[in-house]
Amino acid sequence: MSGTKRAVNPPNDEDVIMNKDEIGGNWKQFKGKAKEQWGKLTDDDMTVIEGKRDQLVGKIQERYGYEKDQAEKEVSDWEHKNDYRW
Repeated sequence: MSGTKRAVNPPNDEDVIMNKDEIGGNWKQFKGKAKEQWGKLTDDDMTVIEGKRDQLVGKIQERYGYEKDQAEKEVSDWEHKNDYRW
């Protein structure tokens, strides 16, 4: 090998927007299932969460008084059950 490094192009704005749209669309499909699973979550909570896993874990901790590990386990179980990918 000559030691030449191949440049890797960073994602452009269009790629980033498309990925956000895909994530948002996926979240819209599963938002109802999340509310069924965790009925104490409010519509305002769902707006804050908006497809962000860490926000979901945090809101579950807040509403249910769970430790982070317990909230993480519930979210992981829910992801597996619903075949949900962030």
